[in-house]
Amino acid sequence: MTTVTTLLRGIDLDAEGRQAGSIDIEHSDNRHDDGVIPVPVVTLSGGSGPTVLLLAGTHGDEYEGQVLLHRLMRETDPSTVSGRLIILPALNLPAVRAATRVSPLDGGNLNRSYPGDERGDPTAQIAHAVVTGLLPLADLALDLHSGGANSIYLPSTFVYAGPDPETWQRKKDAAEAFGMPWSFVVPPRLEPASFSAAADEAGVLMISTELGGGGGVDPAIVRDSAAGLRRVLAGAGVLRAPDGTPTAPPTTWLDLGRGAAVRTPARGLFEPLVTLSQRVAAGDLLGYVHPVEEPERSSEPVVAHRDGIVAVLRRPPLVDFGDNLLHLADPVPEGGPA
Repeated sequence: MTTVTTLLRGIDLDAEGRQAGSIDIEHSDNRHDDGVIPVPVVTLSGGSGPTVLLLAGTHGDEYEGQVLLHRLMRETDPSTVSGRLIILPALNLPAVRAATRVSPLDGGNLNRSYPGDERGDPTAQIAHAVVTGLLPLADLALDLHSGGANSIYLPSTFVYAGPDPETWQRKKDAAEAFGMPWSFVVPPRLEPASFSAAADEAGVLMISTELGGGGGVDPAIVRDSAAGLRRVLAGAGVLRAPDGTPTAPPTTWLDLGRGAAVRTPARGLFEPLVTLSQRVAAGDLLGYVHPVEEPERSSEPVVAHRDGIVAVLRRPPLVDFGDNLLHLADPVPEGGPA
């Protein structure tokens, strides 16, 4: 089993200050001749206090979270930290290098690979290292996602319900402190091999995000989520929020559970007729799919299968059978999820 002492190269977790090192993932192929993939790690420590684990780049084409962590680790004076920040801004380094959702080395989706395998492919090794070497150290964990190149989300926190009433309340408090305009709640263990599920199993408080997407970086979302991240870290007692940090605005809770996806009825070019945050009713026209190769065929209408709020929109217009065009979320009653 991976241990902390063998996991991190160049970092002494007992030392104070700023340190930079790596998790060395073993891999041998035509490009890597029995070498390693050095996943970058930065620690900022100011002495006794809680430990917060911060991840981004789980999917390589999701950039807002990566930018947030690069700013945090460069702009934070370690002497202002009460405890320790463990920051991995490019967790799935092969995917980050390739600007792809999954690893180009093994096709692995890191957020479907937990708890991983110490002797497996690179993606499985990364998951194993996080679960066995880093997650047990954490009092709080954040995994920063966005929609990536394939989709755009409402800027939001993203939280698994449960696993027990006390932890669920703490998750809700953290999401509300983050203060994004929207907060998604999904069923417990919605993806059993996700980092969210792994954190629940480890008993570590964890929230995720979906910070826009579309394969770019939205300055307004980065600005708002940077303030939200500072508020969450302040609430954890690890880092004081800078003077002038705005108080958390209210968040609107949405249920993004199973049955939210609207899939394409045909292969072709998707023309959406709705926008993010728009409310629709069952039977409403959401868009058209125009057949590309068959101009004699009529365009296929896309119709809402139920009421909901447009929470996610596909970005690339070209679609094929099985592709999701958008997701419809249910509003949660006033007062937030139970």
